Amino acid sequence: MLFLTTTVLALFIRIFIALCTRTVFQPDEYFQALEPAHHIVFGYGHLTWEWLSPQPIRSIVYPALNVPIYWILKQTGVDSYGRLGDFLMVNSPRVLHGSFAALTDIWLCKLTRRTIGERYVFSALLLSLTSLFHALSLSRSLSNSLETSLTTIALTYYPWDGFYTAQTRSDIRKMLFFAAMACSVRITNAIIWAFLLPSLFWKMRSNSKLLIMCCFDIVIIGGATLGMIFVLDTIYYAQPTFTPFSFLVTNLSGVSLFYGNSPWHYYLSQALPILCTTSLPFVLDGIWSTLYCGNPALQTLLGVVVWTIGVYSLAGHKEWRFIHPLLPILHILAAKSLVERSSHKVDIKEKSNTQRIHIRRAFLGLLLVTLPISAWIVFVHCSGPLSVMSYIRNIPENELHGGVVGFLMPCHSTPGHAYLHRPQLANGGLWALGCEPPLNNQNLSAYRDQTNIFFANPHRYLLDRFPNRVNPAFPKSPHPASIPGQSTFDDAWRHEWPRYLACFGALLDEPGVREHLVGRGYEEVWKSGRSWEGDSDIRKGGVRIWKWREKS
Repeated sequence: MLFLTTTVLALFIRIFIALCTRTVFQPDEYFQALEPAHHIVFGYGHLTWEWLSPQPIRSIVYPALNVPIYWILKQTGVDSYGRLGDFLMVNSPRVLHGSFAALTDIWLCKLTRRTIGERYVFSALLLSLTSLFHALSLSRSLSNSLETSLTTIALTYYPWDGFYTAQTRSDIRKMLFFAAMACSVRITNAIIWAFLLPSLFWKMRSNSKLLIMCCFDIVIIGGATLGMIFVLDTIYYAQPTFTPFSFLVTNLSGVSLFYGNSPWHYYLSQALPILCTTSLPFVLDGIWSTLYCGNPALQTLLGVVVWTIGVYSLAGHKEWRFIHPLLPILHILAAKSLVERSSHKVDIKEKSNTQRIHIRRAFLGLLLVTLPISAWIVFVHCSGPLSVMSYIRNIPENELHGGVVGFLMPCHSTPGHAYLHRPQLANGGLWALGCEPPLNNQNLSAYRDQTNIFFANPHRYLLDRFPNRVNPAFPKSPHPASIPGQSTFDDAWRHEWPRYLACFGALLDEPGVREHLVGRGYEEVWKSGRSWEGDSDIRKGGVRIWKWREKS
């Protein structure tokens, strides 16, 4: 009954968050998940350089999870049922990923029960459900989110008690299966298992038969997983392709530094506080007590955290979400602190392991502070980039021809075709600025992508790369996306004036831009968002739509 209640509650909360999300967090939730799936089923969708380079680095395994949804909508014809079709195209994948997210909460309860006992389960679940970072990221179509769920499930089947019975091999097989699935979603998940598997081997050193069988299972399950990745990617790319290798080679080459180079302490000084927010004091207290508690399971989990953060810290490019799979472990450490600090007046050893400890009100209040912040960040903050997609979906049918929309925004500021689902916008009907990295060994410090060039001098870009007059026929832009490795001096960066232009309000404050657009016959017809929102100056001012009006 308790499992059923937890399952229903987790599904309700995660799917509710997924359906109600009105903000953008990371472009990858669209361009590394939904866009490739939409491209497979409907034949169009924006594919980034990771999919188009000679040595592609993205596996189709994760985006393929969305393919059945789009395929069913296409085969039934529901995708073209007006507003209903638009609603289902956007929200059906959200239900799927919200369901995946709920697996983290559900299996966290099991993992907590197996590692530190029933007494701590409620606190761990509360920490998970009130987590600001889970609210922001877990229900989105990010590969890190599914990686987090699969890692939590795999950890549940790890033999934490140290006793090896007939059931142990079955559990290890389940652990290896879900670990392999997590690695197929993100190959870097192998870092976690590079710590846990040697630790497991050491513990099983006295049971040679089980150790040999475990190694055999690793070879079979690991080999089958790598084979599956190779076959699916070879079919998708129509040539022999092994994306895990390409991913590692490309990122080791320094291309990832194009997207940012953070200091070694980034995960300690920024990522951990952001992931844990108000639970951070309990996490730190849980870590301190774990060092002295003598619980082997907790100490192993702490080792996973230290090892994984240590390895990730060696890379130059760092992001909060890269260590998202560690957050359930951190919640277990925090739950230990919450329970034991709430029962300070009673000797906890005298309590039943199944007896729930009521969390102190002060602690509970601190945890619940995240709820209004989560609501603001998920439902309100910087909602313009999603709202503009609704506006574009509602452009009249008679205007959906030729060059319809151009995005004068930093690359990937909005979702792509999967959120529009208008075939008229494919193949040049919609264009946007790009941000391809230096794939041809260019000097990283001197390299400038299309977005950099545009925002360095927007008015000059408009003068040099657009026609002097607007063609009322609105011909399609011959190059709706910048080409990976393309020179900045090539004509591939030339545009045709579209009927609509989308931009952030900050662009209109750049010298000469507003006057240039007005002089070409454009006027503002729509805006959304608050002027102060945005993670950089060029993304502030809300989202605006300008439309060309024929002069009478």
